[in-house]
Amino acid sequence: MTMLVFLLEEPSAREMLQATLPRLLPETAFQCIVFKGKQDLEKQLLPKLRGWLTPDSRFIVLRDQDSGDCVRIKAHLRSLCQQAGRHDVLIRIACRELESFYLGDLTAVEKGLGLTGLARHQNTARFRDPDHLANPALELATLTRERYQKVLGSRAIAPHLALDTNRSVSFNALITGIRSLHP
Repeated sequence: MTMLVFLLEEPSAREMLQATLPRLLPETAFQCIVFKGKQDLEKQLLPKLRGWLTPDSRFIVLRDQDSGDCVRIKAHLRSLCQQAGRHDVLIRIACRELESFYLGDLTAVEKGLGLTGLARHQNTARFRDPDHLANPALELATLTRERYQKVLGSRAIAPHLALDTNRSVSFNALITGIRSLHP
């Protein structure tokens, strides 16, 4: 059986995946390895991949873009994976931050945080393409009147995320990529 191994920069990404993956691929085993930020992820990626002993493992690296250049970040991560002898690692970048995934589905935010009136903002210019927001975490905190907090918010919102109609292109790329890894 194939094991999906997620290498993540933050605990909130683990919370999102733990709620999303069982709905996406119900029969698939997965493991989340959380690092202490993007620098720690990049520092430990090479030894972690080299030392991995579990057969039939497929790796997915998920990292925030933040203010960096998406193409350069992905190329750097790919280079680290290749140095470790892993040429088939799926690398996904959350444009700009993981919170873009939530801003791409304001109905899920409403349900998860027990709020009303947020979904009506989904088709406004501001939230139509959440991957282009400069600071999605701040936008989400402001929109929810500070009800959103990274880990608890991810845990609450992720079970409600629509897997096929999210407005975040980077969320859709992650979902499509994960589906492609499973036969």
